[in-house]
Amino acid sequence: MGTLRLLVLDGIAQARSTWTLLVRTLHYILHAPWDGPAIRQQMFSVGNRSVVFVLLTLGFLGAITSLQAGFQARRIIGDTSLIGQQLLPLLVRQLGPTLAGLMVATRVGTGIAAEIGSMVVTEQVDALRMCNAPPADYLIKPRLIACVIMLPVLVTFGVLAAFLAAMGVAYLMFHTPPLVFAKLDFVHLLDLGEGMAKALAFGVSIPIIAGAAGLDARGGSEGVGEATTRAVVSCSLAVIVLDFLIGGVAFLVRT
Repeated sequence: MGTLRLLVLDGIAQARSTWTLLVRTLHYILHAPWDGPAIRQQMFSVGNRSVVFVLLTLGFLGAITSLQAGFQARRIIGDTSLIGQQLLPLLVRQLGPTLAGLMVATRVGTGIAAEIGSMVVTEQVDALRMCNAPPADYLIKPRLIACVIMLPVLVTFGVLAAFLAAMGVAYLMFHTPPLVFAKLDFVHLLDLGEGMAKALAFGVSIPIIAGAAGLDARGGSEGVGEATTRAVVSCSLAVIVLDFLIGGVAFLVRT
């Protein structure tokens, strides 16, 4: 019971610090000047350095999904022509945003937590405060803006890579013509809206959660390691929870 109580209290403390950081960062976004070079640097770090990772992950995911779905469709109904029409909406609203969010949480979230945590334990963050440069404005705001801009871009490229890989597998393994596979009849505007809403939500949550974990780092290199672990776990959990909540809202809208 004592361990459970400590875990609950620690979770509440983390949620409070994350919420406080989000409110402060949004305040500086709305009321303080934007640092263009810092934002562009973070956009490069989030987008350019993650794009190959996302393309490979979603490309293989699309190929595997097409292969398994084709085997099941051929065995059950003997027709594989509907794989693409059923797969694309799933990629747009569910698999694409979620997998891209998890990949960014793994690569970018850990980087943010490690970088800011190292600045905390080496007292660089204290020096920023003494120079009247709030961490939420100087460190978190450029990363939040960059993630919000680049997550939808990464999701778009990831979905395209997954769909092309799935199309190639369907053609090679099941002889499904690309024009038959690529019919867009089942993709609706709400599917696109749901996918982009998830991408934006992940773009907000990942830098805030990882930044809060980094700012809470204590105790030297060991504390930085703990903050990095906490960041990747919390960011990944946030992606899954937000995926469920936004998907539930979209389902209610459809019905």
